This record gives sequence, structure tokens and C-alpha cells, in this order.
Amino acid sequence: MTEPVAGPVVAAGIAGPGGVAGADGRTTRDRVTQLLLEHGAATAAQLGAELGLGSAAIRRHLDAMLADGEVIARDQVTRGQRGRGRPAKLFRLTDSGRRRCGTHTYDGMATSALRWISRHGGPDAVGAFAAEQVSALEARCRAAMEGAGDDPLARAEALAEALTAEGYAASASTIASGGQLCQHHCPVAHVAAEFPQLCEAETAVISRLIGTHVQRLATIAHGDGVCTTHIPAQSIHPSSM
Repeated sequence: MTEPVAGPVVAAGIAGPGGVAGADGRTTRDRVTQLLLEHGAATAAQLGAELGLGSAAIRRHLDAMLADGEVIARDQVTRGQRGRGRPAKLFRLTDSGRRRCGTHTYDGMATSALRWISRHGGPDAVGAFAAEQVSALEARCRAAMEGAGDDPLARAEALAEALTAEGYAASASTIASGGQLCQHHCPVAHVAAEFPQLCEAETAVISRLIGTHVQRLATIAHGDGVCTTHIPAQSIHPSSM
């Protein structure tokens, strides 16, 4: 168990996992993250000097960030003759650490790109782009579904496993009206909220992979909690019901 920190160290911002928030509302850990983002990499001594922290205090933050996978460390390369002792460690943010600085702008960039395509090529161009984007996903899922057979529900279950491996957190089940495929995560939900062609292209992929007509009942992009795709009962083999 970590021993409580008292007095001056608390004032330095080590009271909790993120430290004590300063006047600007940012914790010491936030400031360390921001400095690493600005500098690209820095030693503990450099970070401590900029933040006015002693070596023990700054290293405690860095150790916590290393444990959480927010930074990585490597030996600092020095030119010429190096002094005695171990080389200083350079700390650099990981992708996880960068997310502490705010959300990535990838969604914004993708949305802007699709708006440009829509302005210059129209809705059909957006649809063609969406279809091309999901083609690689379709190929990977089809390969993963080899041996699933022809029964739509069995194929839906195999597709759910393939989609889960792709990060969609999917599941398949039998319901009174047939079967359904649920995706609990959508990597492009924010973009698809403006461009439903992405959802339409994905639905077409699901239909081809399952081997029957399907119907999208709900999507995360439109504010639903889960993307739900219905497989009509007439498509389900009686032995699967």
C-alpha cells in the first residue's frame, strides 16, 4: 500500500493519482503530459525544473505514468564522452498519454474530408468512398468466417466473433422474429452521424457476409445504445430456432 504523502509533497501535487489541481484546474500529471507533448521528449530533470518539482516528486508522477502506459522511457543518447553513472532517461508520450491532452482530431478530419467529397462529387461519391472503405473489413471478416456453413444464424455468430476481433464488441442471438446481430461499439459513429452512407455500406457488408437480406434497426451513430441488425425469421434454418 502506498504511504500517504504529507506536507510539502502534497503542495507539489502528489496527493492523488493525478496530483492536486492548480489554479488553472490542471493537475501536475496534466502539466507533465502537456510538456511532453510540446517537447516531444524530456528527462525527469528537465520536467522537474520546468514544473518546480524535486526529483522524487517528478519521478513519482513518471513512474505512475509508466505503469499506466502513458509514457515510455529510453536512454538519452549523448555525443562525445559521457560522465559516470547511468545515462538519463528520456520520457515520451504513448498514444494513450496523448489522449490526456484531449480527443484526437481524426473524426473532425474524416468529416471534413467527406464534406469535401460530397461538395465535389455528391452523395453517390460519398457512398462509393464508404463502400471502398469497408471492403477491406469485409475481406478480413469473410476469411475469418470460413467453415461457418450456410445457415444465416451460424454465419451471424461467426461474423460477431470476427467483428469483435475488429473492435466492434459484437454478439449474435436468436429472437422470436428471427435473429439479430448487435455491435456495442462503432469506430466511426461520430462521422456516420452526418454521413449515413457509412452505416449503409456496413449493412450491405453484413448482408453479403451472412448471405441473406438484413435490416438495420438501430445505430449508435443515430443516438441508439447499440447497432442492431435484424435477420428475418424466414432466413433462419428451423434447427437454429
